[in-house]
This record gives sequence, structure tokens and C-alpha cells, in this order.
Amino acid sequence: MPDPHPPHQPLLTEAIESPKTFDENEPRPVAAVPAQDGSTLPRLVGVMRRLLGPGGCPWDREQTLMTLRKYVLEEACEVIDAIESNNRADLREELGDLLLQVVFQAELARTESAFAIDDVVSAIVDKLVTRHPHVFGDMSAEDADEVLRNWEKIKAQEKKAKGKIGVLSGVPRSLPALTRAQRIGEKVSRVGFDWEDQKGSRAKVAEELGDTLFALVNLSRHVKVDAEGALRRTIDKFRARFAHVEKRVEEVHGGWGDPRENAPAIPLSTLDGYWEEAKANAKKATK
Repeated sequence: MPDPHPPHQPLLTEAIESPKTFDENEPRPVAAVPAQDGSTLPRLVGVMRRLLGPGGCPWDREQTLMTLRKYVLEEACEVIDAIESNNRADLREELGDLLLQVVFQAELARTESAFAIDDVVSAIVDKLVTRHPHVFGDMSAEDADEVLRNWEKIKAQEKKAKGKIGVLSGVPRSLPALTRAQRIGEKVSRVGFDWEDQKGSRAKVAEELGDTLFALVNLSRHVKVDAEGALRRTIDKFRARFAHVEKRVEEVHGGWGDPRENAPAIPLSTLDGYWEEAKANAKKATK
């Protein structure tokens, strides 16, 4: 029989209206590097809640998840710049700016009753444990390449359990075309869809990859072809064909297989056969 007097559950609005007080004068010790464990993160959450709360910052209070998109990209690029400059002080600062975007968006999502910062952390912790069965389970991985292959196959199994199928679904369309093409190549390679050795890829370019790419971009300019757009169209064509490959893998093999169950790899010759089917179907569709 249900309890006629269940304990009071605080409403989300109550939590928002009375955030943890942020005291600028409060001591904020920072432990030595070897001992740091993220214990100062709640302070950043407290600052963000104060900025978004009543009497907080007008600019922060006007922001939405959509308006923050460009800042996420900008801060991520500044992190890359700091890494490439080999300046650790700059990197520390830029990582803080990027972390702010995570906390900022998590707080906005909390006001929608969607999720909050602890949910974000818990989700990535669970993902890391699940995707590293060679560390937290009883699987073994001989090298980093096998770790990545297992990662993609476990990820595919997780998506399948959620009713989603697509090795390439995690590659953002908003990436620059060249970066996107490389990430797509990496991902399909991890499920076995790749040249058996490096000779195939080397045959596609001249001696210097950078010079070749630059020459191709200049050629596209001379023939009045947008290089970015051309590569995006090729990527879209690849994705469409690979979607057929994944469909056939699901139909015939039940998916890519779970490395935690020692599922055998699908032969490349079989995958190539599905790829040729996709090309033939595309030709029929254009006739």
C-alpha cells in the first residue's frame, strides 16, 4: 500500500531559487598537482549558478544552448592553439574556458529538468568503464589499435541496444570536410573496412601529402570548383554507401559483433562485396 505521507521531494525550481551561496572571500586552496582530484569543480558550479540566478549576470541569463554553440567551437579551437604553441600556462587557461562551457550548458539543461553536471560526469564515467573491458573487465587488448577496434564495436552494440545503427553517426557534419573525412576513415577502419596495408592509401597521393592537398585546392580554384563542397559531397556519397554496408552487416551477421563475446571479425572481402552492391544500387538509381 502506498505511503500516504511520502517524504517531501524538493522541486527543481526550489533548487534553482536557492543555489549554494558563492562567497568570493571564501578561501579556495588548490592542492599540489599530484593530489588534485577535481574537488574544486563544485566551486565553478556555484559561480555559474550565481551568474544565472536572480541578480546574476544579464548576459549569462540571456544565453541558451543554441547561442552557446559558437563559443564551444571557439574555446575548443583555442585549446588546440595552446597545445600547438606548447604553452602550458595558456593551455591551463583555455581548458578552463572550455570547462566553463560544459558547466554553463549543464546548468542551462538543469533549468529544463533535462540533466545537470553530475549526470554529465556519471555518464562519461560509465562510458569509460564499459568501453575499457580490458581494464575494468576480463578482456585483453594487445595494443592501442585493438583498443580502438573494440571501442567502436562496443559502441555499435550500445547503439543497437538503443535502436540506433551507425558507426558514423558520431562524426559531426559541422566538422571541416577534411577533418570529417579523416575521422570517417578512422571509424570505418576500426570495424575492418579499410585497406589491408598502407600501400593502398599511399597510391592515392604523391610524395608530399601536404603539397598534394595544396595543389588539389589550387586546381579546384582554377576549374571553379569549391574544394570544401566537393569533399563534402564525396563524404556524403561515402556515408550513403557505407550505410548499405552496415545494413547488410546487420541483416547477415547480426551486427559488427561484440568483442567482449569474442565475436569473429567480418572478412574485408565480404565488406567489399556489400560496398559493390551499394555502388551498383546507386548507379541503378541514377538511370
